[in-house]
Amino acid sequence: MMTLAGTPFTIGPIRDGEAGAESALIERAFAAGPYGRLEVSAERREFVSDTTGRAASGAVLVARRDGRVVGTASVLRARTRYARVAMAGEAEIRLLAVDPELQGARIGEALMRAALEAALDWGADALVLDTGARNTRAQSLSERLGFVRDPERDAAASADGVDSFVYAQPLQERADVRVRLMRPDESSAVAALVESAYAADFELSDAYRADIAAVAQRARDHQVWVVTDASSGMPLGTASTPRAGAAISPLARDGELDFRFLGVATEARRRGIGELLVRHVLRLARLRGLERVVLNTGPDMVAAQRLYERLGFERLHEREFVFERPDGSSFLMLAYGRDADHETDHDVDREAGAA
Repeated sequence: MMTLAGTPFTIGPIRDGEAGAESALIERAFAAGPYGRLEVSAERREFVSDTTGRAASGAVLVARRDGRVVGTASVLRARTRYARVAMAGEAEIRLLAVDPELQGARIGEALMRAALEAALDWGADALVLDTGARNTRAQSLSERLGFVRDPERDAAASADGVDSFVYAQPLQERADVRVRLMRPDESSAVAALVESAYAADFELSDAYRADIAAVAQRARDHQVWVVTDASSGMPLGTASTPRAGAAISPLARDGELDFRFLGVATEARRRGIGELLVRHVLRLARLRGLERVVLNTGPDMVAAQRLYERLGFERLHEREFVFERPDGSSFLMLAYGRDADHETDHDVDREAGAA
């Protein structure tokens, strides 16, 4: 379940019994839009009514307010039945619709953000969409959320006398690696990776070692992200975040996203994997409308501290505490935080270099 900070509705996968309301909402929203006077083809009617087929092609997300469906969007994998403009490795958003009586309530924005996160979950190269040339509201929203028009793909989306524009937002920063959610069959390999990464820099108690390695259990309640090698598929690094609307540690406050268990495989160090994971967490925070990213780290994790500071994180001294070990020894648990939308000089340099 996802919530956009400051809004009175939630977003999640469609539930049993909601298909009729979802399809009816799409029809009402289309009728009230700039193309509402056009005749609806049999093919489109089938597309709208086939909620099960759309869900099987990816995910059908719905926005709910007071238990009522007030918005919807279908996020489709490339080369599935209802994907239209997505190329291999991409995800596509179609049938974005909002209750006409609730236009301006940020429901469309929240659905777009949730669709971006769904595509990130899959490790998609990009999220793409098409919208009619007269649908200036959808174009404005897409551009405000970072989508860029790709005119070379417009022809593939234009049909039935309607000129359409295609927009895309890249989701992977690098070609040599991919960031996505961990798959269940990868939990043992990821557990070994993160345990080894921590043991190389930190003296682990038995209890803490077990906590670090409990990847499969953690994935049931939270999100375990992995960076994999694009060629071999081998995991190179990992970090864990809470699901939208939750926290993964006591550190996070309202409007904040916390993360834990950042680890990079020994053989993958100096490849920028840790930085890539932190930047991914910052992106998640922005997608969820959160203001800050926070974390705890131990005093011995010097390399991690240098990474956080280089990326603009600052110590949160008022949130630090003394951690008591079972053997009676103790250490100061450090806390760091950074505004999610704050750009450091390093961020700007990196983005300029990638242009």
